[in-house]
Order: sequence, then structure tokens, then C-alpha cells
Amino acid sequence: MKKIKKILFSAFLGLRSNKFSRNMILKILAGMHNFSYKTIGLFASHSGTHPKHRITGYHRFFVENTDENDIVLDIGCGKGDVAFDLAKKARKVTGIDISGENIASSRKKYQSDNLEFILGDATRYDFKNKFDVIVLSNVLEHIEDRISFLRKISGLSPVLLIRVPLITRDWISVFKKENNLEYRLSKDHFIEYTEENFHDEMAQAGLTIEKYYVKFGEFFAIVRKTKASL
Repeated sequence: MKKIKKILFSAFLGLRSNKFSRNMILKILAGMHNFSYKTIGLFASHSGTHPKHRITGYHRFFVENTDENDIVLDIGCGKGDVAFDLAKKARKVTGIDISGENIASSRKKYQSDNLEFILGDATRYDFKNKFDVIVLSNVLEHIEDRISFLRKISGLSPVLLIRVPLITRDWISVFKKENNLEYRLSKDHFIEYTEENFHDEMAQAGLTIEKYYVKFGEFFAIVRKTKASL
């Protein structure tokens, strides 16, 4: 085995000296890295829930920043995991998602008198009511016209609780982007944020970041409408 490793390593060193071969190897390895990341999550997801929910404990951010009397809107609620935890505390929670499969799963898995799920596109949906809190958990990166969307929903609630992935979560993501390789966690992402461009987008949308922190390569923020734009 050691001899085989030495042979392979020598071959790799030879290929690395050739720019074309080096780029091809990087492209293949980057693709394998992306594939393995998604596949590990898929196989590790017991009962349809990704292990990141447990390991990162990100639900706590949304629950801790919600009060018992709050009426909450969870946009892009997925399979309803965060909405369900919020409903244990908040007065009422509405989850909306564009995926019929997600909404069907949510309705089947989670049932509570103060919890409802809506099938719809939140960028176009006509919300008849206002809310105390709006949750955006890994949602903004899936929306192309984010500024218009943020301006729309900020008129529905005084508080937005936002979680987005950072491209600076690790060095390899930045390296992939520098080399024009696929670096996004999902091909549906229009952006993967830096702290700087998140601040810029909030300012463009007339929003103020009240508090934020970074954990597990993700940006968590409590956002309110800027007083000047009220």
C-alpha cells in the first residue's frame, strides 16, 4: 500500500507541474468535494432532518429572539423544523414554502393549533396580515432580487431574524471561486455572503442590523427597519 501511495504521489507531482493537468485535477477534486458534502448530508439525514439542525443548534437563535405573544412568519420554512420549534413558544406561527413536497411533509409531520403551513412563493404572495417577527433561515441566498424582497417584507414586520451562509466559511470555498470552480453550497444560490456585502444589502433595503454574530460559517442577524425610512 505504501508503494502504491508513493507511485500515485509521484504521478500527482508530475501532473501538477503541467498547468492544464493541474486545472483538470482541481476541477475534478472540487466536484468530488461538492458531491461528497451533499451526499454525506443526505445519508446522515435521519427521518428527513439534516444533522446540521442538531450539531449547529441554529434553531435556538430564532426561538430565543421570539416572545410568547409573537405572531411569526417563517419564510422558506422547508420541512417545518424551525417553525415547529417556534410554535412551542410563540402565539402563532405560519410557515410558507414554494415546494409542495416540503409543505406536504410539514403538514404531515408537524401539527399544532398555533401552527399552519402555506404553499406559495413568498416573493409574490399577498400576505393579508402583519407579523411581529419574520424568520429567514437560509432563504435570502435563493432570491435574485433581494433588495425589493426585503423592502416588501420589512413592511410586514418590525423585526427580521436572518441566517445566511458565508463564502468565508472556509478557505476552500474562496479558493474555488478564485479559480472559477463551483463553490456554492447549492446551485440555487444567487449569492453566498461576506459580512461586508450582507451589511451593504441591508443598507440598500433600508434596514439596520441591530445585532449579529457568526457561527459555523453562517451569519445570524437581528434586523429592523431604519428609523429614517419608517
